[in-house]
Amino acid sequence: MDGIKVVVDDTPVTQVDVDLDMLGRGAVETLQRQYVGQAEMFQKKLAQAESDSVERLLDRQLILHEFRSLKLPETILDSEVDREIQNEIQSRYMDRMTMRKTLQAEGITYEAHRKQIRERIIISILSHKNVGSEVIISPHKIEAFYMAHTNEFKMEDEVKLRMIVLTNSPASDAPQPRRLAEEILAKINEGADFKQLAAVYSQVPQRREKSEWIARSYGFQKEIADVAFSLKPGEVSKVVETPDGWCYLMLAEDVRHAQMKSLGEVRDQIEGTLKLEERARLEKLWLAKLKKKTFVRYF
Repeated sequence: MDGIKVVVDDTPVTQVDVDLDMLGRGAVETLQRQYVGQAEMFQKKLAQAESDSVERLLDRQLILHEFRSLKLPETILDSEVDREIQNEIQSRYMDRMTMRKTLQAEGITYEAHRKQIRERIIISILSHKNVGSEVIISPHKIEAFYMAHTNEFKMEDEVKLRMIVLTNSPASDAPQPRRLAEEILAKINEGADFKQLAAVYSQVPQRREKSEWIARSYGFQKEIADVAFSLKPGEVSKVVETPDGWCYLMLAEDVRHAQMKSLGEVRDQIEGTLKLEERARLEKLWLAKLKKKTFVRYF
């Protein structure tokens, strides 16, 4: 029984199946990026990812076994598979021959691909039947969720900033950022347009052309944030110089003070979250029932 992780009825889930599942989800690559230089933690997370894949594949086989036990007409399923393949050909390939050659280049036979589609349709049909596609969430549940998660719906202080950023230039004849910033500020105080001056002088491209809403958690240096969030709408800052020698001028085009989002603003978001949670709960119950009535053996 080497290489077998679990048997569902008479169908084995092998280590190769698990490796392919993890490869398809990019699980190993993700963990390698997250735990660089942390070999022990990487191995722990990798073992958990393998365990999760075994359970995913176990659930998949439970559903496929349930379908076989129902003895539904295969002709109906075949027509669904044919339709799905035709849709794939039209959207991704020029013709069936191109599809076969592309799959072959990816190391997949046409027959294996057809089987994958067939199983995907089976899982979709039975999930729809047993879990349901339309979960109804009552207004009371939405309101209760809102009241229990108020911290998640708080809006921070925000300011809509247009900025002129002046950096240290390596050129010996370039004006010093502080002096140039003071000259620009003088022009603004005399009535020059901030936006036009930003287009001419700002040395950071992404700060040159547009304004944007900035929240307190954005990550500005303290020197910049303290001034930015003290501005009133329409007010221009003094020259702000940071320890690295960069200088900033800021125009607050608008200000939004911290507040709670209303229930109306987040109702759809909450409903979507609760629907996902309810579907997950119903699916878990359904799979537990399937597992109880099916022979399952881990190795």
